[in-house]
Amino acid sequence: MATGKFIAYHRVSTIKQGQSGLGLEAQQAAVAAYLNGGNSELIAEFRGVETGKGSDALAKRPQLRAALDACRKTGATLIIAKLDRLARNVHFVSGLMESEVRVVAISGAS
Repeated sequence: MATGKFIAYHRVSTIKQGQSGLGLEAQQAAVAAYLNGGNSELIAEFRGVETGKGSDALAKRPQLRAALDACRKTGATLIIAKLDRLARNVHFVSGLMESEVRVVAISGAS
């Protein structure tokens, strides 16, 4: 069971994925199911149609930056449905792991 404060980040990579809503809705449902029944509080959700590619991925993803800032301000844990929604770049993920923000991925990349 999940405990504590959480901030969710849901992302799709393309406008087509974003227009369908299915990817974002599925991620939101996965997070809700994971947090259900635990002693947890979802204090904010950030949604974006943002690319994760490139060495400047964080600069291209204002919703992720906002979610990380909110985590730092509140002490919340960033929660994502799948690791690949955060990034597919190991260097990027390892940089986040060394920051002061805790990250929980409900499932690994597909």
